[in-house]
Amino acid sequence: MVGMHGAATTHFVVSPAGLGVQQVMPQETDLWGGEDVSRRIGYGDGDNSTIFNITLTSRKVVWPMKKINRGSKAAIASTTLFCLLLLWFHTMSLSSISRINNITATLPSSTSLSSPLKNQEKTSVKIKSLTSQNRRPLPRAEFPVKSQISCNRTYLRYDLCSIDSATVLDPTASTFFTVGPTSTVYVEKIKPYPRKYEDYIMAQIKEISLISGPKGPPCTIQHKAPALVFSAGGYTGNFFHAFNDGFIPLFITVNSIFPDHDFIMVVSEARDWWISKYADLLKVFSKHPIVALEKNNATHCFPSVTLGLISHGFMTIDRTLIPSSKTFIHFRDLLEKAYGRSTPTSSLLYHPSSQHRPHLVLTTRGNDVARRIINQDEVIGVMKDIGFDVTVFVPTQNTPLHESYALMNSSHVMVGVHGAALTHALFLRPRSVFMQVVPIGVDWAADAFHGRIAKGLNLEYVEYKIGVEESSLVNKYGKDHMLLKDPHALQNKGWPTEIMDIYLKEQNIKLDLVRFRKSLEGAYWMAKRFMHVEG
Repeated sequence: MVGMHGAATTHFVVSPAGLGVQQVMPQETDLWGGEDVSRRIGYGDGDNSTIFNITLTSRKVVWPMKKINRGSKAAIASTTLFCLLLLWFHTMSLSSISRINNITATLPSSTSLSSPLKNQEKTSVKIKSLTSQNRRPLPRAEFPVKSQISCNRTYLRYDLCSIDSATVLDPTASTFFTVGPTSTVYVEKIKPYPRKYEDYIMAQIKEISLISGPKGPPCTIQHKAPALVFSAGGYTGNFFHAFNDGFIPLFITVNSIFPDHDFIMVVSEARDWWISKYADLLKVFSKHPIVALEKNNATHCFPSVTLGLISHGFMTIDRTLIPSSKTFIHFRDLLEKAYGRSTPTSSLLYHPSSQHRPHLVLTTRGNDVARRIINQDEVIGVMKDIGFDVTVFVPTQNTPLHESYALMNSSHVMVGVHGAALTHALFLRPRSVFMQVVPIGVDWAADAFHGRIAKGLNLEYVEYKIGVEESSLVNKYGKDHMLLKDPHALQNKGWPTEIMDIYLKEQNIKLDLVRFRKSLEGAYWMAKRFMHVEG
């Protein structure tokens, strides 16, 4: 296309890709008009512009303006001749471009410039056919071969990786190999524990490798169900963390990825006590026996594998993020299936003294730990005086879970100071009463860790926040110290270990019996209503 600089030249935007454009610019228009306006349309202006792939050249014509204005026939003739020469030149150029376009059209469709991303969204890739100063075109973009291994590392709390084809596990190397060698070696690593944001504990989690490329080891044990890999390390020895970082994320992941529950758990750092303590619960997640990574030497083959557990946050199951809209109520149904069919035989078995007195379980902490109720005997006396049957529950690592479940499931009220033992609130019946005694400085944790259990299970939740005079810290620091007077101010920039240890490891509670009695009386009438409906 050949034309004098002006509005009509803009018509080249509707021309086919690869068109050559020759622009004739009168004197002075090269300062802004030709070079700025037309070139920007031809090459694009910024990342969001449309690229027309037009070969744009300009020829500045310096003619004697005064003579033309006077009607000089000689000047007009010379200009016309010059334009005809330009037209001939670009006719030859267009012929060459046409031949190039014909060659390009014969390329196979596999050179398409769009590729599916890992998040399954499709993005078109635009290649600008800009030319360098020597007019040599840039090379075409080349796309990597898609690997069978994929990882999503965009979440705050966890990573997820998978191999969507046959894979071989070599437990001695903590490595999954894709089946069949490829020319390109591809390696990913993951620590399948949902506290990614916490460097201290993640440094202690075993890393699992995923490799494609080299030939993997031969298969010893063949499985028909896919594998789900996670770690039972980290904080798992703590009862709260066993559920917060383990079984609740496992519940979310299974219902998001394996709704038919036909999968095999491959567990890293699964200690003997953990396997024994949670055996009944593990069985209701999957009918297949678990594969303990460190206890196996034989290779295992799976049709696919997912590594990592999905977490929605502290003690949270967000139904909007699960395809089947599961909630805490569904999680408790799973606990009922695991522990509700067992008959406890120990002293934890509750024997009511009266059919009319609500059963209250006071969950306490051992004498060698902090956050104990110093005047516990007097508190129990008040509870009985109000009208409760009281059972004192001191859980240990060796307490059988089916007995703990039976005790909580038979109760109407559970009371305890903030701590891991309150995780047993998961065993309470919906609409029963849960009272949490909140020490100074742990308001946020009390709500995030155990308050959310109450909300999730539709429990009648009572939060008793102790006063400064009820904390043992007042004897050491004085009631006007910032630790007691304004703990929120100390935690505005986080919760440093030295401050956390004071609130969690140095503090005991001496309850104000008059003030605490009022909260207990409210809990009593809630429990009576629950008894009337549920028994």
